[in-house]
Amino acid sequence: MKKIAMIPARYAASRFPAKLMQDLAGKPVILRTYEAAVQTKLFDDVYVVTDSEIIYETIVKEGGLAIMSKKEHDCGSDRIAEAVMQMDVDIIVNVQGDEPFTERESLEAVLNVFENDAQKEIDLASLMVKITDAEEINNPNTVKVIVDNRNFALYFSRSPIPYPRAKDSNTCYYKHKGIYAFRKSALMDFQRLPMLQLEATEKIEAIRYLEYGKKIKMVETNVQGIEIDTPEDLKKAQAAWK
Repeated sequence: MKKIAMIPARYAASRFPAKLMQDLAGKPVILRTYEAAVQTKLFDDVYVVTDSEIIYETIVKEGGLAIMSKKEHDCGSDRIAEAVMQMDVDIIVNVQGDEPFTERESLEAVLNVFENDAQKEIDLASLMVKITDAEEINNPNTVKVIVDNRNFALYFSRSPIPYPRAKDSNTCYYKHKGIYAFRKSALMDFQRLPMLQLEATEKIEAIRYLEYGKKIKMVETNVQGIEIDTPEDLKKAQAAWK
């Protein structure tokens, strides 16, 4: 199987504009993320796909691979779909541009799903990590996921799911980590299918796959990582890097 990593990278961001170009130990966040993905040695190629000439030039200047988007896109999956449309690849891994601590263990876990899927039953694989902090469970910026007894995703939500009506049920909550591995066919389907009500309500692109019957295999990981969504996150990342 030919496997590539794609890092969608928008310059604008509602909560933290230009966050991918912020300095992290002497290099922009997006360059740190790109280098981390390359260093895993899991992929035939790693690309940054962006709407920004600044980000494009930052990657190319350091000898990296970058692609300029031809259209405006609402989400990372659409941006990646445009970029890979003419590529001869089997599996595409979406690495979030704001995760400079991306490491081999997590990426290898989602790739292994397809190595073990002889029947090609699985359209996507993604990661989930157990969370126990009440503030994080109730935070709408933290996407939660529930799964069936084979760890296929049932639903994603910004609300706490499942709702703990039975207070003594020892409910486990899982945060969805935004690393996806797609079969190319699933990604091509995504970009041609219109957004439906649930995705539009929650603003979670993974829901579109579920609404159209795609199967998402979730893999549990203990790696929390640091996503840079706010200036406070950047300070945490800078401290962790040291």
